[in-house]
Amino acid sequence: MAERRRSGFGGFVWTVLRGINLVRLVILNIVFFGLLGLFVFLAGYQPPPLARGTVLVLHPRGQLVEQFSASPLERALDAMSGHGTRQVRVRDLVDAIGRATHDPDISRILLLPDELDTGGFAALREVGAALDRFRAGGKKVTVWASNLDQDQYLLAAHADRIFIDPMGSVMVTGLSSYRLFYKDLLDKLGATVHLFRVGQFKSAAEPYVLDHASDASKQADQYWLGGLWTQWIDAVAQLRELDPASLRQALDAWPARLESVHGDAARLAENLHLVDGLATRDQMVAMLHRQGVPAGQNLLGIRHVDLDGYLARVRPNPQDGRHADVAIVVAEGDIVDGVQPPGRIGGLSTANLIREARQDPSIKALVLRVDSPGGGVYAAEQIRRQVALTRQAGKPVVVSMGDVAASGGYWISMNANAIYAEPDTITGSIGIFGMLYNIPGALAKLGIHSDGVGVGPLAGAFDVTRPLDPKVAAMVQSTIDKGYRDFVGRVAKARGKTFAAIDAVAQGRVWTGRQALERGLVDKLGGLHDAIGAAAGLARLGGRYSVGYLEPQTSGFERFMQGLGHSAAVRVMLAHGMRLPDWAGSLAQRAAPDLTLFRQARAGRPAVYAYCFCTAR
Repeated sequence: MAERRRSGFGGFVWTVLRGINLVRLVILNIVFFGLLGLFVFLAGYQPPPLARGTVLVLHPRGQLVEQFSASPLERALDAMSGHGTRQVRVRDLVDAIGRATHDPDISRILLLPDELDTGGFAALREVGAALDRFRAGGKKVTVWASNLDQDQYLLAAHADRIFIDPMGSVMVTGLSSYRLFYKDLLDKLGATVHLFRVGQFKSAAEPYVLDHASDASKQADQYWLGGLWTQWIDAVAQLRELDPASLRQALDAWPARLESVHGDAARLAENLHLVDGLATRDQMVAMLHRQGVPAGQNLLGIRHVDLDGYLARVRPNPQDGRHADVAIVVAEGDIVDGVQPPGRIGGLSTANLIREARQDPSIKALVLRVDSPGGGVYAAEQIRRQVALTRQAGKPVVVSMGDVAASGGYWISMNANAIYAEPDTITGSIGIFGMLYNIPGALAKLGIHSDGVGVGPLAGAFDVTRPLDPKVAAMVQSTIDKGYRDFVGRVAKARGKTFAAIDAVAQGRVWTGRQALERGLVDKLGGLHDAIGAAAGLARLGGRYSVGYLEPQTSGFERFMQGLGHSAAVRVMLAHGMRLPDWAGSLAQRAAPDLTLFRQARAGRPAVYAYCFCTAR
């Protein structure tokens, strides 16, 4: 039957609707095939080869980390929106510098470190050592910055020449460790925190039971902070060819010296030989041109390649630890139970990676890269057991300590064949503590009271609304005492020392890597590069072996997005003004939650930690 012809107003509406539908289909097809073509282009795009005389420009922005905490999808969206992830991996900087050392097309490195944020000195030493090897190969490293803080300056000091803006400064403040204390607030709220600990210097939870730092805490902190500060001065003095005593004296007199140059901080840095000259960015570029660096049609005005662009050329497919002779497992962040994403250490997920390395016949040795202040005792023990089993299976395990490997971070390290630490690594803090809290006082302030009955010896023992029974407190303290004996005993066995010898340097006390070496808690001073070499030597791999990072398996889509975020094609898109909207990039912003011990000490289960609040700024 033929379709009935529509006429009048109904026909008009039908025609309009069909037109709208047709337009909709056309737009959808254009978007679909446009995106398909874009992805095909991105997947097949190959960046042009580098020309001779190219400068490798390293402009790290954000936090220096061992591994990204954002997913490949988040990082790719971030890159395509024109925003950085505000994280740069130590391994990427070191790898790029190492490859550039032997790359005839790379003439020098220009380091722009004034947007780098670091949490410690050890990772900076790792990158600095790579710069030293680059310079030893006969190539120059130049630094320019608007301003430099003391962390950024420690990295900059590895350069041949350092320049800062005439309106800039080098701000060296020294080191401190200050914390907030909450006891008075908790008292006013009617909340009571019960702290159970072993170790005279185990001060991680003091803010909940004191209104000031204990004398023991200040004594210990003064010692390791003083050690770090001395090492900073010695390292800078050596790199800049200065007298350490004179440098310390100059830094101590900084306010007076600044006044003597009428507040000109840049001139003061030059007078103290902390920098080699003052120059604007344009003046620095002109200087590079005079030194033979070719000009370039870009914002810097020189022929250059950035970190991501260089790695996309020389390392399109990073070595997977599952096919490497030496596998590296990264343990970075707080140690917590279960399976955790990068940026936190999961007792189960990290243990599984170590187990995989043990069971994989192609992997001959394991390096555990630790950058952690610790966390839950049970999760740390899960990881330690896998380290011990791997060593027992005949595969050598070498630990490389990063900025922090303290308390639980030391727990997971103790059973390795060898432990390497940087001189500035923060380690030790061998001790544990537990916390419980209750709030009957807070409830009473609101006119709320708890009452009733219980059956059984521990009924209601951990009820947050009830006062803590002294018998229960004694029971918890007994458990903490046992945990400390286990910790010290395991360290003593692993390090071949007596319980008394380890107990004397334990007690929750924090040490720098150099101080830990003097006390037998680590074996050698060195970075990841040294630890890899040691692991290969223990496995008798000879002079040629492959190295790769063993990380959780990712899907094909995640691998595609991971490569997409760093591809040269994306940078071409951005250069031509094509980018995702800002809201897409904001999807990649993830705020890592602070470790809140008070929140984690929940009712019904005592919270037991091997954790160290040991940061220096």
